[in-house]
Amino acid sequence: MARVVGIGKQSFEDIRKKDCFYIDKTDFIKDWWESADDVTLITRPRCFGKTLNMDMLKCFFSNQYEGRKELFEELDIWKDEEYRELQGTYPVIFLSFADIKADNFKDTKNDLVSVINDAYKQHSYLLKSDKLTEAEKNMYEQLDNYANNADINKKISNEIVCRAIKTLAGMLYKYYGKKVIIILDEYDTPMQEAYMNGYWDELVALTRSLFNSTFKTNPYLERGIMTGITRVSKESIFSDLNNLKVVTTTSREYATSFGFTEKEVFDALDEVNMSNEKAAVKEWYDGFTYGDVKDIYNPWSIINYLQTGKIDSYWTDSSSNGIVNKLIKTGTPDVKEAMAVLISGGVIEKKIDEQIVFDQLDKNEDVIWSLLLASGYLCIESYKEVGRLKRKIYGLKLTNLEVERMFEVMIEQWFGEEKFNYNNFVKSLLNGDIESMNEYMNRVTRGVISYFDTGKTPSDEEPERLASCYDCRGVANGSSLNCCSNLYAMTEKSSHFYHGLVLGLMVDQVDNYILSSNRESGFGRYDIMLEPIDKNNEKLPGIVIEFKVFNQKKEDTLEETVENALRQIKEKDYDAELIKRGVKEENIYHYGFAFKGKEVLIDGR
Repeated sequence: MARVVGIGKQSFEDIRKKDCFYIDKTDFIKDWWESADDVTLITRPRCFGKTLNMDMLKCFFSNQYEGRKELFEELDIWKDEEYRELQGTYPVIFLSFADIKADNFKDTKNDLVSVINDAYKQHSYLLKSDKLTEAEKNMYEQLDNYANNADINKKISNEIVCRAIKTLAGMLYKYYGKKVIIILDEYDTPMQEAYMNGYWDELVALTRSLFNSTFKTNPYLERGIMTGITRVSKESIFSDLNNLKVVTTTSREYATSFGFTEKEVFDALDEVNMSNEKAAVKEWYDGFTYGDVKDIYNPWSIINYLQTGKIDSYWTDSSSNGIVNKLIKTGTPDVKEAMAVLISGGVIEKKIDEQIVFDQLDKNEDVIWSLLLASGYLCIESYKEVGRLKRKIYGLKLTNLEVERMFEVMIEQWFGEEKFNYNNFVKSLLNGDIESMNEYMNRVTRGVISYFDTGKTPSDEEPERLASCYDCRGVANGSSLNCCSNLYAMTEKSSHFYHGLVLGLMVDQVDNYILSSNRESGFGRYDIMLEPIDKNNEKLPGIVIEFKVFNQKKEDTLEETVENALRQIKEKDYDAELIKRGVKEENIYHYGFAFKGKEVLIDGR
């Protein structure tokens, strides 16, 4: 008889008591304990079993679960007599920062105190002990009074907050005569919120001191373990923790402890009589790689699928993906072009630094790909070392169909209320309806260009100032926009928008077209090319698009600018690549896009 599949269960005790569906990960207990690392940080994507595994550690080691062998009987860990003796023998402090998601530092600090106060309450029996000093008992009172004080002007010193966990560990050591295991789940959730909401520096200062006191200068610590999505840079909050063992996407340790292996997934499908669905499940939810182990599945989607029997975007729909949305939408043209490659099923080669520097996300493009890899949206397809210094270069691709669908939906939402009109724009592009294309494009650029630069609500309060546009070789404005740093060299805001437009084209026509940009064809480099997958379908023309910025020194009107764009397509023979690939010459459309600030003129033939 198949076990009950419960959604969202993070309590190991509850799962075992109710005999809910559970894939045995208790080998993780033994692997972690025998590593003998003082403090361990393990990063995995959200909803990958981190919280459940940390709760499992708590149930196994905590002396508050002494004698609870029924929770572990018939599981792998219980096969080892030595570990049976270890169960329930340590004082444990368990904390989770998963719900600390405030939009300002003051509320974040308050939430942090509440989490620590809850940890104190788990050990409130200590207040009855004559082994504690009055000062230690007073710490209980200070934290509880502050956590339950509704006054918005309440205050508590950073010093008290930072030494609170260490103090609790000391009290437990006095009481039990044994050092303490400290478990911290989702340590980086507040860090991500701080980056998104502009209080990064304040939180970093507090967190660095808290972690130093808890995990470095704590004489009462037996072992510590933290989980999170990202490895926040050592310089940010771990600068004092030279005793920290970090396990990330590329690490071999604990490769199968988080997420489901293919065998585990296929066995589960057999259990619920869905063996014939293995291929579809693999295509949608497989693709994660940890260390040298491939074919790791996303557990959240698997659990949901086992319950519903329906393929859907369970994991990617379980979060707003705010940081990812912001970074791609407001990212450089290079970022958007790389996303177009990924969405079309391609592989991009990037340097990866697994120490995420959040305050560099807006400045360093490589950090974006590192964050996407850590978050599970990209997976490693290939790896190589180049040069004398053995620089690591990773081939990255979208993890699976669920992730691909997430990005498609995200890009579609960029156009907001313009979505219906955007679909009409694409239809006009395919049908050669120049008038409709012009009507749509001029309306949308007036309101949306700034949205792709700032990520904020579109605004027309200030007209955009057209910068003097030079490509990276020093070619002045009025030239083609396909410089070596990709599609176009116009104002920063405009370039962000038009790259967003290109991604929109890709998403809308991913089943019909292969989109490429800034590639050689004939005697030059076109800006955008849409190659129909079905070369015999006359309703899917081949399309070449050339962008140009109005140059008042060389042109009197936008009409001249757009004529220059169309002339370049012809003179440079950009059709050559499409014809070579089997597209009929008579079924190729040319479009010139001419820009002057937020004014656009499109023509074609």
